[in-house]
Amino acid sequence: MTFYQELQLNQAGSKNLLKKSETVKEKSYHILVYLVKIAVTMAFCFLFVTIFSILFGNENSIVGVVVLLCLMVFRNADLGIHTGQSTMLLALFFVIMTVCPHLANQFSPVLGMLLNIAALAVLILFGCHNPFMFNQSTLVLGYLLLYGYDVTGKSYQMRLVGMALGAALTCFVFYRNHKNRTYKRNLKDLIQEFDITSSRTKWQICQILCVPIVLCIAELCNMPRAMWAGIAAMSTILPFMEDMHYRVRKRIVGNIAGVICFTVLYYCCRDLWTKRAVSLRVIQNVFGVVFALAFCVIFYWFMSKKKGK
Repeated sequence: MTFYQELQLNQAGSKNLLKKSETVKEKSYHILVYLVKIAVTMAFCFLFVTIFSILFGNENSIVGVVVLLCLMVFRNADLGIHTGQSTMLLALFFVIMTVCPHLANQFSPVLGMLLNIAALAVLILFGCHNPFMFNQSTLVLGYLLLYGYDVTGKSYQMRLVGMALGAALTCFVFYRNHKNRTYKRNLKDLIQEFDITSSRTKWQICQILCVPIVLCIAELCNMPRAMWAGIAAMSTILPFMEDMHYRVRKRIVGNIAGVICFTVLYYCCRDLWTKRAVSLRVIQNVFGVVFALAFCVIFYWFMSKKKGK
């Protein structure tokens, strides 16, 4: 395997090579290649987002982040259905991520919640049919980032252009990489496989309802950047409750570590704004995680009672 070929390996492939290394020299070589890959990836990401910032304004740098995220994920991941239909869905997802977060910000928290539920329903039901692809970590995260960093006026017009360019790039890369793959299912199959009793559909409904409700509550409580609570909730909701309990425990440990770091920053930092921002981030994270767990426990309990009847 050449140096370039090893650079193309994913994280699992690189770790597998490290495990199979028989000598210190061989292991050192694979570590070097892995570190070079990380450095090249970081440089590319920085350059990509910088170019978007230059072209569409600093306030739209988040567009570069969302587009980059979609490109890196959907060059390998798929939607589980015919490539042509998947490509059209990706284009639709970009339209939703461009329009709906902006409109939701113009409405009251409750009306915005209803629009967010409708938007996330399309993204999750048609883009996250296979939970183990973790497409929600791309589509829902992208939606929430654009929601949290909304713009108006000329900046929003530039955002429209940037997202259109991002949609074209993502669809092109996705179709090129998947056009020769054979898929037995199509869009109609996704609709027919919607089953309220299945673990997948329950997980989808939890994502669709819980994340917008978290955003709404955070906004009603006047929390700035309510998206962080939504992101915490999104990342916590998993298809199986056992996995979710494990994830929540890990997040709680992370939050404890965050509180410790915050305490250090609080006493070291003289900037009152920074202290307030850090404390709010910790509060939003804890709220999103705890609310998501409570919501899913109640939802699954309600569904089990309904099934028992």
